[in-house]
Amino acid sequence: MNPILTSIGLLICSNVFMTFAWYAHLKEMNHKPWIIAALVSWGIALLEYLFQVPANRIGHTVLNVGQLKILQEVITLTIFVPFSVFYLKEDLKWDYLWAGFCIMGAVFFVFREKLMS
Repeated sequence: MNPILTSIGLLICSNVFMTFAWYAHLKEMNHKPWIIAALVSWGIALLEYLFQVPANRIGHTVLNVGQLKILQEVITLTIFVPFSVFYLKEDLKWDYLWAGFCIMGAVFFVFREKLMS
């Protein structure tokens, strides 16, 4: 299987867990002490790492670290925006669109060598 697609798939899975670990406690555990939320988040984060570590190792066979990081940021924003709007019931802001454009610029510059060859 293509290492880039494998890496992307694993990073998507990783990011879903990461987003829940970082932000779901704001909705689900806001009545609990922060230490309980932190411990639950650590448990979720362990699952995130079980996807993230192989994703980066596989991806690093064909991408450099900068490309992996920008890829991760694109995936993060792609997952975070719907999560914040649909799960946390946050307002959709134009700033998300502008942030997306900035990240697309970063994608261009980090992958420019591959795109131009």
